[in-house]
Amino acid sequence: DGTLGDGGHTGALLERGASVVALDRDPDALARASARLANYGGQLSVRHANFADMGSAAPELFDGILLDLGVSSFQLDTAGRGFSFRLDGPLDMRMNPLAGMPISALLDSVGEEEIVVWLREYGEEPRARAVARAILRERRAGRLGSTAELAALVESVCSGAWRRGHHPATRTFQALRMAVNDELGSLEKGLESSADRLKPGGVLAVITFHSLEDRMVKHFMRRTGTQWMETPEWPESVPNPEWLFEAVTRKGVQASDGEIEANPRARSARLRAVRRRPFPAGKVVL
Repeated sequence: DGTLGDGGHTGALLERGASVVALDRDPDALARASARLANYGGQLSVRHANFADMGSAAPELFDGILLDLGVSSFQLDTAGRGFSFRLDGPLDMRMNPLAGMPISALLDSVGEEEIVVWLREYGEEPRARAVARAILRERRAGRLGSTAELAALVESVCSGAWRRGHHPATRTFQALRMAVNDELGSLEKGLESSADRLKPGGVLAVITFHSLEDRMVKHFMRRTGTQWMETPEWPESVPNPEWLFEAVTRKGVQASDGEIEANPRARSARLRAVRRRPFPAGKVVL
């Protein structure tokens, strides 16, 4: 489990008799989940690491790898972590509070254009430039120091942007969180590392909550799950040297109405999975 979080998926696997190596970059998540799952003893190995570094943090070969992306419920519901616009806390947003810069320091180190790119690409915020300018103006005036102040500022800039019950600051908080944690960069590294960590027949399953993440996973699985390469300019198809996987899911699997009713945060979840092909003859995996 590359994203231990609250331990829900790992707990379900352990309950069914699996042995699990669980990674998380958040030391608080590791402590909480370890305490919750302490009865499983030797079945569970917990390691403080980003799944992007699974090649070094988890060098074993596995029957399955699960990546459940995004923020855990504990992180969202803990004001001091700074992830939520509904709770007043510091402008932090780091998944690993022991490393890197909090979002407050990162905002002070970049210019308007970079913030605009984050808001547009990660948050799909239509008023990205206006929000970026307001953030920089308030930071320079020393008036933007908490999540409540940031949420109120975005709401004032995006007045009338309430839609389907979503707060106007939803997109901004998502974008800043993804930027400070380099979530897309971590996902790219984790996906590329996964093939060498799976036994032949092992399954890679990824749950995404954001269109950019889902697109990256879909493209990776398509690129590495296609046996033949072809374009209209070529006289015939040629073997794909990156063919590593076979499809388990043909398209993204969405949560059922019942799941969404029980857990509204699952409404944007998409699950995609592939199975590792046999290693090429002569390939040695360490």
